[in-house]
Amino acid sequence: MKPKAITFSSFSLLPLIIFSTCFSFASSDVLRRGSSLSVEEHDSNTLISPDKTFTCGFYGLGGNAYWFSIWFTNTSNRTVVWTANRDNPVNGRGSKISLRSTGALVLTDVDGSVVWETNTTSTNASSLELLNTGNLVLKSPDPKILWQSFDYPTDTLLPNQILTKSKKLVSSRKGGAFYSGYFNLYFDNDNVLRLMYDGSDISSLYWPNPDFTVFENERTNYNSSRIAVLDETGHFQSSDQFQFNASDRGLGIKRRLTMDQDGNLRLYSLKKQSGSWVVTWQALPGLCNVHGICGRNGICVYTPEPKCTCPPGYEMSEPTDWNKGCKPRFKFTCSKSQDVKFLALPNTDYYGFDAISNSKNASFNFCRQACLNDCSCLGFSYRESERWCFGKNSLFNGYKAPSFPGTLHLKLPISTEASLERIHSGSDPDCSAARDPSRGGSSTMYDTIGKRVRWTYLYWFASTIGAVEVLIFFSGWWILFRKHDVQSTLEDGYRAITSQFRRFSYEELKSATQNFKGEIGRGASGSVYKGVLPDERVVAVKRLGDLHHEEIFWAEVSTIGKINHMNLVRMWGFCCEGKHRLLVYEYVENQSLDKHLFSGNIIGWRDRFRIALGTARGLAYLHHECLEWVIHCDVKPENILLDKTFEPKIGDFGLAKLLRRDSMNSQFSRMRGTKGYMAPEWALNLPITAKVDVYSYGVMVLEIVRGVRLSNWVVKKAKDEEQETELTIFIREMKRRIQRGEDLGMEDLVDKRLKGQYSRKQARMLVEIGVSCVEEDRNKRPTMESLVNQLLELDDEPNLPESDHED
Repeated sequence: MKPKAITFSSFSLLPLIIFSTCFSFASSDVLRRGSSLSVEEHDSNTLISPDKTFTCGFYGLGGNAYWFSIWFTNTSNRTVVWTANRDNPVNGRGSKISLRSTGALVLTDVDGSVVWETNTTSTNASSLELLNTGNLVLKSPDPKILWQSFDYPTDTLLPNQILTKSKKLVSSRKGGAFYSGYFNLYFDNDNVLRLMYDGSDISSLYWPNPDFTVFENERTNYNSSRIAVLDETGHFQSSDQFQFNASDRGLGIKRRLTMDQDGNLRLYSLKKQSGSWVVTWQALPGLCNVHGICGRNGICVYTPEPKCTCPPGYEMSEPTDWNKGCKPRFKFTCSKSQDVKFLALPNTDYYGFDAISNSKNASFNFCRQACLNDCSCLGFSYRESERWCFGKNSLFNGYKAPSFPGTLHLKLPISTEASLERIHSGSDPDCSAARDPSRGGSSTMYDTIGKRVRWTYLYWFASTIGAVEVLIFFSGWWILFRKHDVQSTLEDGYRAITSQFRRFSYEELKSATQNFKGEIGRGASGSVYKGVLPDERVVAVKRLGDLHHEEIFWAEVSTIGKINHMNLVRMWGFCCEGKHRLLVYEYVENQSLDKHLFSGNIIGWRDRFRIALGTARGLAYLHHECLEWVIHCDVKPENILLDKTFEPKIGDFGLAKLLRRDSMNSQFSRMRGTKGYMAPEWALNLPITAKVDVYSYGVMVLEIVRGVRLSNWVVKKAKDEEQETELTIFIREMKRRIQRGEDLGMEDLVDKRLKGQYSRKQARMLVEIGVSCVEEDRNKRPTMESLVNQLLELDDEPNLPESDHED
């Protein structure tokens, strides 16, 4: 997302924030001077904000350890946003928090020792109060705020909480309750907001992109104020000119910006009905860009979800903790060169710790010999096209990505068995077991690693439940392995970082769909069936034709398998077995948009506008925020699915195209899309950009307003006139009216079935957006990001009728 230039002064911002913080309080529970809260009564002895959003008190995670914390009251898991004693939990008996007569707030353990206290000794602090903002404050009788939790954030920033040069967000440790982790958000000495891995061995910056300069990252280090804030609408801005918006930007939504355990910074929005959180922005779409996530020597791979693995010749240091990384199964000595060999790992690199001089314009042999001559060299990275050589004295921040142009040559003793294995590029996947995308691309290295780590896992497992259970488990696994004729599996020993994306067997999906009964859709590429998985998830199984081209199948798997957004259909996995090609998606209850626009199922205006906005958000994510830029290439009502609340989800990525971020356009071997929704550049054989999706979106938005097919290629014939499509005639007339500032005649344009129940402002905006999107000159079309911002301006348009869904 490209940040806009902003004028940002801490002096102009601070009074506004302080004002909103100080005056958001109303009467509520108060801890008076000389009073205490006890850990034994942690469920009832709490402070609650006036609007009941936040609760403050003792928080336990099982056992006898408790933390004095603030959490969201009505979330499904009582999400904690601040902790006083995150690294020093107190005992479950006899511990208390007291506002002492000295004016200090003091947390004591069962033995009376002070675990934590505020710096307010010798003040006239009279009360401890929790504000509606989630800010815990100590006040004097004036009332004046003498201390506030907003000045001491832990891993979360709340709306109107200011982040300054003296503050930072520190992630929690994985599996370690609230203990401080290794990932930080903070202002660096050059005034730039950054993410850093700060581990026991190294510290490493990883966001914004450390390969780029401050200005290439579209930041500035000229502003020395070092201040950032998230407002109540979901807009974040920083003094280094970085800013972003929540995908559901608007008032009335509870939000939190959290430095997560996996090293990613994410903005969450609360769903009121379920009490669950949804991600509405994140700093890094690809977790393999997080430094330190797999520890020393570890490699992060996309399978297509990010997972950690060890390179050949290495094994996990601790089977349950990737922060400890991998350790070598050999010992290096400064020996003769013939005792060493190099193992090529394509598209793989370790960031940093470059040791070889004269690294540019170096031959491969020079690079190899330089590493052989250096006993501390563990391998070297070589980029053939640029003749760049980088020797590695330490192996940290490893990752494998198809887009990386270099090869890592790992230095190993010649006797290491793993030296016979290689990592292949995975750029041309097929359906063999060795090229299963859910197992990390097409690498035989993963087969060896999977087996080794599996045994490491089983050994750990055996220490817990005994050797007999392990043998039973292994026997059952072997039978299943033989039954499905899979050459090897990458399951045990790997800890998935994010999702449940996996490979299904044909028999599993046949059973889930009751032998492919209950067809719910049919298209040119195949049929879709409703199914239920053993874990009770309802899914849609897309069964592609037996002769269906491999390109479309893998386009869906490689594209949507990597991405996750509330306005994109979620893919749970796939089946690639023999001649069978199946894709498994989340089931979306209310079918596709065309069923409600062009049939008797009338959809109300409120939902029409939400569908236009949600679709724009999904496309903006694909075009601007995704791991790789994605052009959908077939945006139309048939590919916009509606869930039970009529929230839109973009589906059918069979024609989608992945673009590298350093590529501004792409050539396609054939035309893609659906007539009527295809941009002119397809027919003109021009380079294809994301503006083809903008064009298709514009046609669809006009159809949302009209409730009829404008995309039909119905030719209007008139005497002595060229043949024109209905869409062309409509657009020309709308342009004429807009340019002349005339009334668009919304009563004649909007779907008559709505019987006048619609927002005139929203309808006019959609028409104007639609017209701007279908400009023949693609350079005149807006971006999806700008369209989202336009639509958000009228998202909360008042006094609209509730939506009607009539059969």
